[in-house]
Amino acid sequence: MKADVRTLDARKSGTVDLPDAVFGLDPRADLLHRMVRYQLAKRRAGTQSVKGRSDIRGTGAKMYKQKGTGRARHGNAKAPQLRGGGKAFAPQPRDHSIGLPKKVRKLALCHALSAKAKADELMVLDKAEIKEAKTGSLKKQLDKLGLKSALIVSGPEPQDNFGMAARNLPNIDVLPVQGINVYDILRREVLVLTVQALENLEARFK
Repeated sequence: MKADVRTLDARKSGTVDLPDAVFGLDPRADLLHRMVRYQLAKRRAGTQSVKGRSDIRGTGAKMYKQKGTGRARHGNAKAPQLRGGGKAFAPQPRDHSIGLPKKVRKLALCHALSAKAKADELMVLDKAEIKEAKTGSLKKQLDKLGLKSALIVSGPEPQDNFGMAARNLPNIDVLPVQGINVYDILRREVLVLTVQALENLEARFK
């Protein structure tokens, strides 16, 4: 597979080969679903905490005698059915993450890259660098390229000027190549890879 290399000025700057092992797979929705579910579950804080019956402050004495009052029988006032009592089966802090084999995670990333290539939603840039950190000028360049919703993946270290200019643009994300992931790829319409990022991905999946 081949792809045209563009510049930020929307000019063609040559072509580049896309390895079939990474970009030529037939995308599997089940793998992508499993990976997105894995990522979203892992990012949950799991810090929810509600007081149960044993956590409520109060006396443990019986409210009134068991028989003879004509009222329902109760123990102490910390019971869940009473106002101010503890919640039954209260949520507690826990880890929401789920397991997923490393080989499956790696394969899911290849399928996400292949899905973008197959849908013609993959673009290759020569480099993601600008002279000044100006959001307005970067927006004009991205508009020329037709990028309204995009994930831009640069080399190991994104240029500071480019990152600062892009962070105020809605629906435009910038990531280093080691931070590329399935969820961020799928949540934007276009995946933009620099030539350096493409080389790093080829070396990573060899």
